[in-house]
Amino acid sequence: MSANVQQAYRLAAERYREMGVDAGAALAKLKTVPISLHCWQGDDVKGFEDFGGELGGGLAATGNYPGAARTPDELRADAAKALSLIPGTHRFNLHAFYGEFKGKKVDRDEILPEHFAGWIDWARSLGLGLDFNPTYFSHPKAADNFTLSHADRGIRDFWIRHGIACRRIAEAMGRAVGKTCITNFWIPDGMKDTPVDRRGPRERLIQALDEILAAPVDQSCTRDSVEGKLFAIGIESYTVGSHEFYQSYSLARRTLFTLDTGHYHPTETITDKISAILSFIPEILLHVSRGVRWDSDHVVTLGDDLGAIAQELVRGDYLGRTHIGLDYFDASINRVAAWVIGVRNMLKALLQAMLEPIDRLREAERSGDYTARLALLEEAKTLPFGAVWDYYCETAGVPVGEAWLSEVQAYERDVLARRG
Repeated sequence: MSANVQQAYRLAAERYREMGVDAGAALAKLKTVPISLHCWQGDDVKGFEDFGGELGGGLAATGNYPGAARTPDELRADAAKALSLIPGTHRFNLHAFYGEFKGKKVDRDEILPEHFAGWIDWARSLGLGLDFNPTYFSHPKAADNFTLSHADRGIRDFWIRHGIACRRIAEAMGRAVGKTCITNFWIPDGMKDTPVDRRGPRERLIQALDEILAAPVDQSCTRDSVEGKLFAIGIESYTVGSHEFYQSYSLARRTLFTLDTGHYHPTETITDKISAILSFIPEILLHVSRGVRWDSDHVVTLGDDLGAIAQELVRGDYLGRTHIGLDYFDASINRVAAWVIGVRNMLKALLQAMLEPIDRLREAERSGDYTARLALLEEAKTLPFGAVWDYYCETAGVPVGEAWLSEVQAYERDVLARRG
C-alpha cells in the first residue's frame, strides 16, 4: 500500500474521530452497497436484435465517440473493464433487447431465459447481481408511442406477453446468481399534443399491468418496480404513466416504486420524495442520472443534487430499502469512462454522507440548537473525505485518484479503437 495514501488516511481518520465519526465503520458500510451499472451506456441503447424499430419513447443517444460495443461479448468486456476500476461488488442492469439471439429474429413476446444464458454465466463468474427491464421501445409495435395502454387489444396483448416473459427471465436470473433481480417497468406511452381522453389509456394500462403481475413468479428471485416520467420528446403533453399514476399503482399493488432523478422538472429534485414515499412503500428503486434542461441522461457528477440524495439515504437509514442503479447514456465521451465516473461518484456521495457527524447533528436538532446544526453541516463539507476515499480504492485494489483514466485510455487504444 502507498505510504502516502496510508498516512493521509490515518490523519483523516483522526480528524473524523475528533468530530465523532468512525471512518473505518463508514468504509465497512459502503462495501455493502451495490450500484447497478446500466448496459445501455455501453452501446448507445441499441441492443442486439433487429426489428427495424426506431429508438423512440423520448430516448436519444447523442454523439459519435468511437468504440461503442457491437456484440454481447464486447459489451461484457467493456463492463468488466469498468468494474475493475470501481471499488466494491456491484450489479448489472439489462434491457430485454440485449439478449443473445444468434442471428434469429425472436420477437419480444417470445424471449426466454436461454437468450440471457451468456449474461447469467458472466454475472456468476464476477459475483454480480443482475437487474432487468422490459423494452417497450425500439419496435414497430411501439412506433406510435403507445404499448401497454394501446387502444388496439392485439398490440396491448403483445406487450403484456412481453412483460410476462421478462418477469420469468428475471426470475431465472435471480435464481441463477443467488441475488434478487429487480424488474423495472417503464413505458413510453403518451401524446405530443393535448389529448381529449386521458382516462382511457390509464385504465388500459392498469388492466395490462395487472395481467402481467398476475403471472406467478418467485418473489425471492425477482421483485417488480414501476417508473413514472414527467414528459419526453414526442410525449410532451401527456404521459400515461405519470408519477402520480405509478405511485398510486405501487401503493395499490405493493410493488416497488422507481424514482428516476432525470424524470422531473429540471429544477425539481427527488431528495424530499424519498422519505415521503418510504413512509408508505417498503422499498424503492433509484435510477440516478443528471438532468440538463430537458435531457435527463447525462453522466452523474458529484454535485449538490447527488450529495443530497446520498445524505437522505444515509440519514434516514434507507439504504437497506433502496436499490440504486444508474441511468444515462452519453455517446460523446468514452463509454467505459462514463460508467466509471458515474459509479465512483455515486459511491463518493454515499461515503461523504456516511462520514457526517450524524449523532452530533441529530442531537443538535433534537435540542433545538439549529446554530450548532448549521455550523456542523458546514464544517463537515471541508473534512478530508478524499483521503478516506483514496484509502478505500487502494484497499479494494482499484486505481487511486485519476489513475484509472490511464487504464481506460490504454483500453481505448488497444480495444475500442480497433472496432472501427
